[in-house]
Amino acid sequence: MSEKFGVNSECGKLRSVMVCRPNLAHSRLTPSNCHQLLFDDVIWVEKAQRDHDNFVKIMTDRGIHVIDANDALKQVLENKEHRNWILDRLLVPQNIGTHMLNDVYAWLNELPAPALSTYLFGGITKGDLPFKSNIDLMFNYMCEDDFLIPPIPNALFQRDPSCWIYGGVNLNPMYWNARRPETLIMRAIYKFHSYFAGKAKIWWGDTDENTGSLSIEGGDVMPIGNGVVLIGMGERTNPQAVSQLAKSICGKENGATRVIACQMPKSRAAMHLDTVFSMLDYDLFSVFPEVVDQIKCYSLYIKNGEEEITIEEHKDQHFVDVVAEAMGKISGSQVTRIQTGGDSFQAQREQWDDANNVIMLDRRICIAYDRDIYTNNIMRDHGVEVLEVDAGELGRGRGGGHCMTCPISRDAIN
Repeated sequence: MSEKFGVNSECGKLRSVMVCRPNLAHSRLTPSNCHQLLFDDVIWVEKAQRDHDNFVKIMTDRGIHVIDANDALKQVLENKEHRNWILDRLLVPQNIGTHMLNDVYAWLNELPAPALSTYLFGGITKGDLPFKSNIDLMFNYMCEDDFLIPPIPNALFQRDPSCWIYGGVNLNPMYWNARRPETLIMRAIYKFHSYFAGKAKIWWGDTDENTGSLSIEGGDVMPIGNGVVLIGMGERTNPQAVSQLAKSICGKENGATRVIACQMPKSRAAMHLDTVFSMLDYDLFSVFPEVVDQIKCYSLYIKNGEEEITIEEHKDQHFVDVVAEAMGKISGSQVTRIQTGGDSFQAQREQWDDANNVIMLDRRICIAYDRDIYTNNIMRDHGVEVLEVDAGELGRGRGGGHCMTCPISRDAIN
C-alpha cells in the first residue's frame, strides 16, 4: 500500500495507523512487577487480545489501514543486518553484563524472526536462556524469572514512543527508562520496514544520542491543523523537550508554524494532554475541567527573518479559547465543551476509565470504551457516532483508543 504520510489534524479522516496487539509482555505482568513496568494491574491477556482485535476490526471495516508493530518488527528482523542493528543497541554490558553477553547475542541472532520479535517485546528471563553460565556473576545472582531484558507492555500504547506531526515523525525520548526501548523499536521500524524505509521524515529523535533530562511522549502531542501543534507539559513531557521539538519543526517544509506549549498540573490525572482533552470536531471538545481549567498556554514560533524561537505567553486566556483561535475557524465561545462524567463521583470514575481518550476516525466518529456510559451518551447527544469496545481488560493499562493508536496518515479538517 502506498500513501502519503502525514497527520494534519486530530479529527480529520484517519487513513493509516499503527497499533500493538497485546503480547508476551502482558503475559509476564504479575502483581509484584506490574507497577515497576508501569501497569496498574495484571490483565487477562487472551481477552485483551480479542478486544484489541475487535478494536482493529472497527478501523479496518471503515477502510483504515492498520499496521501492527508486532508484525512490522518481525519483517524488520528477517534481515540479518537489521536485526544486528537492533541487537547491537539493546544487548550492551550495562544490561547483560560482560561474561555471557556474546552467548546471549549469538542465541538471539539465530532465532527465527517471529520468536525474536516476541522476546524483544516480551523480555528475556534467565529461564528463557538455552544455556547455563556457571562462572558468570550476573547469571548466578539471578533467579529463573528475573529479567535480563525487561518486557515493554506499554508498547500497547503506540501514541507515545513516536508521533507524526504534519509531514514527519518524532522519535520520543520517554520519561521512564522502562519505556525507552519502545522508541528504539519504532526507530528500527521507520528505518527498515518496507512500508516506511526512505519515506519517513524524522523531525527529531535519535536513540543513539544521550538525551539527558529531555522527555516527551506522544500522548502530549496534538497537531490540530492550521500548522499548529499542541504539546502538553505535565508528568511526562518537559519544557526542554518542547523547545527542542519546536526548533526542529517550526518553519520547516511540511512542518509546523506554531507550537502551543500547554502547562498542566504534574499529577496522574494529567499524565498526558490526551487524557484530559480530545477534539471531536473543530467546534466540539471533550474536556476534564479539573485539569483543563488550570492549563497555561505559551506559543513558540519563528518570526519572519529570524532563526531563534520566540515565546509568547497567553495571559488570562483559557486553554479552549487559545486552541480555537489558533485553528482559525471559530472563537472559543463557539466551541461546545463536553465534560467527562456527570456528578463528581461519576466524573472521577470516567476520567480514570479514559472517557476523554477516544480515537477519532473522522469528524464526530470515534471509538470509545463501553464502560464510559455517561460520556458516550452525551457525545451521542451532540451528534457523535460512538463505536464501543470492551474496556474490561484493555482499560487496565490506563489508556484508551487515543493512547493505543499512532496515526500515520490523517486528513486535515475540511
